[in-house]
Amino acid sequence: MSHVLGGTESAVQTLNGGGSFASLRAIDPRSRVVAAALFAIVVVGLYQFIALAVAVVLSMLVMVAARMPKGPTLKRMAAMDGFIVFMLAMLPFTVPGEAMFSLLGFPASWEGLWQALRIALKANAIVLMLMALVGTLESTTLGHALYRLRTPESLVHLLMFTVRYIDVLHQEYLRLRRAMKTRGFRPRNSLHTYKTIGYLVGMMLVRALERSERVLAAMKCRGFSGRIHIIDHMAFTRRDVWFAGMGGLMLSALIYLEWAYAVPY
Repeated sequence: MSHVLGGTESAVQTLNGGGSFASLRAIDPRSRVVAAALFAIVVVGLYQFIALAVAVVLSMLVMVAARMPKGPTLKRMAAMDGFIVFMLAMLPFTVPGEAMFSLLGFPASWEGLWQALRIALKANAIVLMLMALVGTLESTTLGHALYRLRTPESLVHLLMFTVRYIDVLHQEYLRLRRAMKTRGFRPRNSLHTYKTIGYLVGMMLVRALERSERVLAAMKCRGFSGRIHIIDHMAFTRRDVWFAGMGGLMLSALIYLEWAYAVPY
């Protein structure tokens, strides 16, 4: 295992020119999207804890190579873990097997605990790799990369508009909330509060519909015909070949660990 980790770390350093984020940014976005997708597919199929632990370490090494800020990254990971922690906590009580203990008459199994740990390791490894390789791309660059990878145009349009207008709708929501506060609204556990929040949601939908119509009209005035016109240039370089080679070695190492440590039945 130490040979695998040592070789992987040196490979990441070689790929990034000693850990330079500029080198990782120079990699073709299509290569990064494909690498993240292949990594997710391989990790989802892993079962052995040794392979899953190495996958998490690989994701952390790529995250360090991308020089992602530790604070915001850890907050995002904590938000993701908080979303699935309740599901993981229920697995020991729902998966049959050898009981660890009993809570209110419901036995918790060791098999459920191991299954929960596997899911947690898989989720963290995949999310870290996605944030390092895909999350550091600009939304327009990601959209262009997906379009060049033959992703359906409607999905690319949906992605780019969603990313672009989430913040716009959030600012609209904040303006409506400030207007409610200036009029003396204070949320309470009352029918008036529920009705006011319902009016807020309805107004958000109306504002979003009106804005979408204005945006569509403005796009048509600028000649939009439903097609994506690419103005930037993407080309595979020697750096992408090294990136593909190092990625292939990492995935091969994970598959080998899964095979080598498999428990015969």
